[in-house]
Amino acid sequence: MNVQNEINFNRVANAIEYIRSHFKDQPGLEEIARAAHTSPYHFQRIFSDWAGTSPKKFLQYISLEHAKQVLRTNQASVADAAFDTGLSGTGRLHDLFVHIEGMTPAEYKNGGSSLDIHYSFAESPFGNLIVASTARGICYMAFHEEEPAALQGLKQQFPNARFTQKTDLLQQNALFIFQNSQAQLHEIKLHLKGTDFQLKVWESLLKIPMGQLTTYGTLAARIGQPNAARAVGSAIGSNPVAYLIPCHRVIQSTGHTGGYMWGPARKMAIIGWEQARTEMSNQKRAMAGDKF
Repeated sequence: MNVQNEINFNRVANAIEYIRSHFKDQPGLEEIARAAHTSPYHFQRIFSDWAGTSPKKFLQYISLEHAKQVLRTNQASVADAAFDTGLSGTGRLHDLFVHIEGMTPAEYKNGGSSLDIHYSFAESPFGNLIVASTARGICYMAFHEEEPAALQGLKQQFPNARFTQKTDLLQQNALFIFQNSQAQLHEIKLHLKGTDFQLKVWESLLKIPMGQLTTYGTLAARIGQPNAARAVGSAIGSNPVAYLIPCHRVIQSTGHTGGYMWGPARKMAIIGWEQARTEMSNQKRAMAGDKF
């Protein structure tokens, strides 16, 4: 790390600590920049480069996490959470939850009780799956070894939703990807909740063609955050939809496959299977071209 990079890193680290300590005051950009001993314009740029998000967004995430902790207390109201977080009113807390979590504060407090979720168990070339959907799209998919544990994992994501074991058309379209090509992916609807940064990373993953791989650093550069490879890795690790959002196509810059939520051996198997299918598809196209 060169001298300037070290200076910038320390500035960002100091700013993060300042935000964590003063988020209830809801400090503005200029105040945070002063704590980092730099101008607001320069600070905005270096913070985004190093942290993978803007100072304002980071403050929102910290504020939201605190509000969520308050709401987990049964006696706490939405107004209590807004006040204790330093927000001016329940309207701001409502906007924050909807924008980042995809649900209202009341829905969060109720654990997603307004959601009806269908789920089913299925087989894939890489092991058993649980796949779940709302009316809006696939909200969860994971490889598993035992069905009870898989269902428990789903319920932890949406603790108070209403669950029905049922295979619907959304799930069928999603599972069809294993019998067809990635060209069918545009027909699959997803219902995801996450931070802006997570959603940006997951969207970028969808653009990696089958049979190809990229690195964490390359993916960070593609989303305009070249110094945020670690943050990209964290977002990839939070991927709630196995295979359809192809986090298995991201490897380390050294060439090692790296970690995988559902096991490194499974990741290797998926990569090999996709590359073989891609090669077979290319050969078929080449043969078809020779006939004309």
